[in-house]
Amino acid sequence: MDSSSLRERQKERRRARIYGVAIELFKQGGFQTTTATDIAKASNVSRGTFFNYYPYKEAVLLDYGSEVMERLRDMAEARLAEGTLPLTVLYEVWDQLAEENTRERDLFPPLAYEVMNPNPERARTAYQALPLSKVIELILRPLHQSGQIRTDLSLQRISNLIADTYLLVALRWSAYGTDRPLREEMRLALNLLLEGAVKR
Repeated sequence: MDSSSLRERQKERRRARIYGVAIELFKQGGFQTTTATDIAKASNVSRGTFFNYYPYKEAVLLDYGSEVMERLRDMAEARLAEGTLPLTVLYEVWDQLAEENTRERDLFPPLAYEVMNPNPERARTAYQALPLSKVIELILRPLHQSGQIRTDLSLQRISNLIADTYLLVALRWSAYGTDRPLREEMRLALNLLLEGAVKR
């Protein structure tokens, strides 16, 4: 094995270790109170090394969000391949995401805020790391192609709107809480989006 691929493997292992330690610290002590110095110390690396891998603390959360999105995409693809109806798959993915957010309630707000970061570069990085709209697009494509959902709007726009709604409803729930579990809040929001608010 040449030295460059060995170095790459070591870098990947170090990044994975920093990531694992950081997520653990966020869960134990809270995202806000955990500093980059805390993460570096617990990972046995220097503060500078931490910043080589993650330019800012929130970037760790983007890796976490990416993992979640990958799992959801895999689940959606598998369910569609089994012949499950697209809307059923959408609700399943929606429920799964709500469960994940409920479990990791403290990690979600800073992750969502990153998507709305006033720094456009950071917002774009977050948006690319959390492609929920792409997962929704994948699920809804068969319905769009067969004309079962609106075709006067692009599939991308419809998917973005559904993903944005998820983000805002989940963010409000995480920050303020309601009497309803997040899963119920999310289902209400999705029903409203799919059925419309105005009686015809």
